[in-house]
Amino acid sequence: MDASPVNKLNITLNINNEIYHTEVRPISTLLSVLRQQLGLTGAKPGCLNGDCGACTILIDGLPFKSCIILAVEAAGKKITTIEGLKNTPIQQAFVEHFAFQCGYCTPGFIMNCQALVSNHPNPSKEMIKEWLSSNICRCTCYEEIEHAITSVIQHNNE
Repeated sequence: MDASPVNKLNITLNINNEIYHTEVRPISTLLSVLRQQLGLTGAKPGCLNGDCGACTILIDGLPFKSCIILAVEAAGKKITTIEGLKNTPIQQAFVEHFAFQCGYCTPGFIMNCQALVSNHPNPSKEMIKEWLSSNICRCTCYEEIEHAITSVIQHNNE
C-alpha cells in the first residue's frame, strides 16, 4: 500500500490585524500553525485536548482553545493572540495585581479575561468565577486574577 502525500491547503489568517498567507495540512491545529509556522508562541501547549486553557486565543472576540481548532476553521475570522494585546489594560492589571506566578498559563488567562471584559462589561462575581474555570493554573490561586479583572471592570465603568 503506497502512502499518498498529504494535500496541503493555502489559507489566509487575520491574526492581530495582520494578514498571513500560509500552507497547512488539513489536520493542523491552529496552535501548531501559530507557534511553528508563524512564530507566535504566546499561546502555550499544555494538555493539547482543550482542558487547561494555556492555548486560549480569541476568534471574533470570543475565547477558543487553539489546540482543538483546526487552522482551516479559523480562515476568514479575526484572530487575536496574546501578542495582539500588548500594553492593554488587562495585561497591566495582571502585573499590578501579581496575577501570575510561573507565567506559563498567564497568556491564556489574559485572553480569557480580555474576552470577558469585552463581552460582559459588568459581569457578576459568579460570572467571573465561571469564566476563570475554563483555565487551569497549578501555581497560584485565582484571587489575584479576580482582582485584576475587577480592577479593569471598575476602571472601564468609571
